[in-house]
Amino acid sequence: MAPGPDHRYVGISSVNIYVRDQERSLRFYLDKLGFNLAFDAQVDSGMRWLAVSPPDGSTVLSLIQPAPNSAEHKLIGRATQVVFVTEDLPATYREWRERGVRFGFTPRLRRVHYSAAPGKETAYSSGEDQSSAWGGIFTRFEDVDGNSFVLASLDQVTRAIEARRRAAAEKLEAERRAAQELEIAKEVQARLLPQIQPACGGLDYSGACLPAREVGGDYYDFVELGPQRLGLVIADISGKGIAAALLMANLQANLRSQYAVAIDQPQVLLRSVNQLFYQSTSDTAYATLFFADYDGAAAKLRYVNCGHLPALLLHGDNSVERLKSTSTVLGLFEEWDCSTEEAPLVPGDTLALYTDGVTESFSPAGEEFGEQRLVECLCRCKDRAASAMVGAVVEELRRFSPHDQHDDITLIVAKCGTAS
Repeated sequence: MAPGPDHRYVGISSVNIYVRDQERSLRFYLDKLGFNLAFDAQVDSGMRWLAVSPPDGSTVLSLIQPAPNSAEHKLIGRATQVVFVTEDLPATYREWRERGVRFGFTPRLRRVHYSAAPGKETAYSSGEDQSSAWGGIFTRFEDVDGNSFVLASLDQVTRAIEARRRAAAEKLEAERRAAQELEIAKEVQARLLPQIQPACGGLDYSGACLPAREVGGDYYDFVELGPQRLGLVIADISGKGIAAALLMANLQANLRSQYAVAIDQPQVLLRSVNQLFYQSTSDTAYATLFFADYDGAAAKLRYVNCGHLPALLLHGDNSVERLKSTSTVLGLFEEWDCSTEEAPLVPGDTLALYTDGVTESFSPAGEEFGEQRLVECLCRCKDRAASAMVGAVVEELRRFSPHDQHDDITLIVAKCGTAS
């Protein structure tokens, strides 16, 4: 019956087995039966709580050493009414017998009758061995104190055990395949990010992408657009995980296939990218994107901000200019257009592009990292190389937000005035 609203989970914590010497009994269960240690602790009363379990952990036996002359002490060496079930009783019997376990009789097919009185079960066979009334075989064994147990193999239970084992094996295999596929996806996505940095005299730049999961939806790129010209791209796909990673790969393919257009007409590039992204994704999929064209000869930056967070342009005097949106996000609308803006980028200036995983990282107290902390961190390390500045921001984020990362973190830093 499937659990309904009136059914609650019920389990057995442990079964008490009374023994004369806990340590001696522990060695019997671990060494001869191959059980595992489940608990070994000192309770408030000062008594040692010692428990063992079979390999599948289905039962816990508490090994209790009662005080002499107590009522519990008189229960040592009696039938425990505990039945252990195995899918291969003959093999278990042989293995345990070779280890010195005492059995009452050799297991064989038997009819079993259980009376109403506990401990009064009897086993009998008539003539040749026959199929048991409950479809299995059994035997009895004793521990070092004479406590007796039943070891049984029931056809129905055996089938259930085998089905459970197969299900567990299939689950493990499925998890292994999923982990392997995620690892492959992680490697593939890493290769979609820049593998080389085009030389661009006068500009020192670096980027990093840290997915919150094995794969993510953030993207950045560096594109050579001509002599002393470099394209800087950062994007954030809606969603997380595998779905976002697939959209990220789609956007990356669309962008790279159209980059030749960006040399003179970034608007045409992005209109084409939006059309391709719109046609190949669901109605709710979209991406924010910042595209920057740095021209070293003209000492300027031409950019398009498609619904992305404002880029930060830190000038030599520590003043900050925010390069805000010039259009809406990509992929939501079939009819879409954008406009370009320009900003000077002169020696001493630093450009920072980032995704919301940076500013929306939160502390254990629930406080966001925020734009101001990012600006302050960049100002403190502005004399370092671009790669060191990226590392400094990531390190500060980890200190501020030491728990599991909840969103992809991507950052680009470009410094004007330092040779690449």
